Amino acid sequence: MILKLIRKQPQGNAIRGELYIDGVLWTKVLERKGVEILALWYTVSVTMSPKFRRLLPIVNSVPGRSGIRFHVGTKPEHSAGCILLPNREIENRLTQTLLQAQQRHETIYLEIIDPKAPAPLYGVPCPKRLQNPDLRDPLRLPLQRGRVQSGEQDGSKGMAG
Repeated sequence: MILKLIRKQPQGNAIRGELYIDGVLWTKVLERKGVEILALWYTVSVTMSPKFRRLLPIVNSVPGRSGIRFHVGTKPEHSAGCILLPNREIENRLTQTLLQAQQRHETIYLEIIDPKAPAPLYGVPCPKRLQNPDLRDPLRLPLQRGRVQSGEQDGSKGMAG
């Protein structure tokens, strides 16, 4: 499964964006300027959040960070680096969609696209792209089932959101 977060130009201390799942616009998102994660490829899994006490999607292997999650929030101040969703219904739908993919042992990839200059490591291809270098757009990848690699963060080392 491919998630794609496309950020818009920052407005004040907010960065608005759009979250796509397998090429379909899923929802609008919000991040806080200055604490947003690098625009790279990540994997996502669903784990129990100690802070929120419910299952939530977590972004794995964020350089120098842990506990970066998708959760509800309406103002940039509601986040210390997490990706904010507009309401609980959308949060629940996203969590359930990703949990179902995870239970099918699908790897869930997240690509973050930023309008500013890309991070120095941005040129690193998604692992699925390495399998088929002819692919140009990650949203056009064939859906393949694969196991999540071991050793990914589980979010238990501290919460940033």
